[in-house]
Amino acid sequence: MNNKPIYVTFSENKLEESFEKLSDGKFQDKNSHKFINRAIVDLKQNCSCGIKIPKKLWPRVYVKKYNLTNLWKYDLPNGWRLVYTIKEEELMILNVILEWFSHKEYEKRFNY
Repeated sequence: MNNKPIYVTFSENKLEESFEKLSDGKFQDKNSHKFINRAIVDLKQNCSCGIKIPKKLWPRVYVKKYNLTNLWKYDLPNGWRLVYTIKEEELMILNVILEWFSHKEYEKRFNY
């Protein structure tokens, strides 16, 4: 069993700022903040609690930008998706949130 601590971070500062701004937004934004925050708590408890996305489905933009070795999705309420990758290092496991979006935007990103 793996006893390494699990951390969650965002792929870019801009993404983290967008997440923080959700808490000051309208009702839907506040809900999104709450749902993403719940996902972060879940990911800290179990880094692979999402659904692993097969390599053949990875968007090229992710492969180029993040040099992926794995890709996961976490289903948020109302059809929204959070996409992340897991980086395992010697002393810790790091879940890196790449983006979140509506189901429609998710389908577009993954060419469904």
